[in-house]
Amino acid sequence: MSTVPGADAPRKLLLGLIGRGIQKSMTPAMQEQEAREQGLRLHYQLIDLDATGAGVDDLPVLLKAMRIIGFAGFNVTYPCKQAIIPLLDDLSVEARAMGAVNTVVNRDGKLVGHNTDGSGWAWGFQRALPQADLSNVVLLGAGGAGSAIADAALRIGVQRLTLVDLDAVRTQALADKLNEQHGDGRVSASTDIAAALDGATGLIHATPTGMDKSPGLPLPEELLRPSFWVSEIVYFPLETALLKAARARGCPTSDGGGMAVGQAVGAFELFTGHKADAARIDTHFRSMVAAKGATA
Repeated sequence: MSTVPGADAPRKLLLGLIGRGIQKSMTPAMQEQEAREQGLRLHYQLIDLDATGAGVDDLPVLLKAMRIIGFAGFNVTYPCKQAIIPLLDDLSVEARAMGAVNTVVNRDGKLVGHNTDGSGWAWGFQRALPQADLSNVVLLGAGGAGSAIADAALRIGVQRLTLVDLDAVRTQALADKLNEQHGDGRVSASTDIAAALDGATGLIHATPTGMDKSPGLPLPEELLRPSFWVSEIVYFPLETALLKAARARGCPTSDGGGMAVGQAVGAFELFTGHKADAARIDTHFRSMVAAKGATA
């Protein structure tokens, strides 16, 4: 038996989240609590670009520092999910297909990018709206989260998907890529949300609008109709302006908490090699939301 104090204790994993305006993120608490439940030692650090005055251009220096410090891995959120790709040593099949990374694992000094956004969104969406009509869906936002969710939406059976974003070039490029991967003609691109929603059976919102840092509605409220469901990815606040307006107009809804939990489950398993208890993480997440609401 070792006589060195703490020699038999499990290695402490150092993880983090890189993004902008992330001080209210619940990811650290979800990851640390699930680790404690499984007898693991884990510390999760926020790396807020706003708080440090850094930007996307500082990612090379930041990643070098994380390698030196010994981070076991880290999550990535807006606005770094696509910008980080050229800086990584390798990508998973999913991340390469989606063109975006939200989870990076340090494997023996090599940084490997993964994406659990798509599977995380699908997990939460299918739990909340299991009978949703997937025949004609609009996805608002063609950035990092949007590209991952678009891929996942097609995988779970969306028949026709219209991507809407103000960046017409980026949106068309994503549509072309998805058609090549999933079958020609299933995906189209648009910059006109009103036209896209005409005849839609569902709306997925994948932009930062509605977050505490970017409050408001991502589209005119009058475009919301009870004939289609609404899926939100923003989770702080959990009850966004979009969800409030959609519910007031009779739309079935799915909140951003499902995706937050689903992506955290996938990331935890990549970081630790241990299977996460999704129901336990979801219960913890909802309890944190309720507590924050009570003290707000």
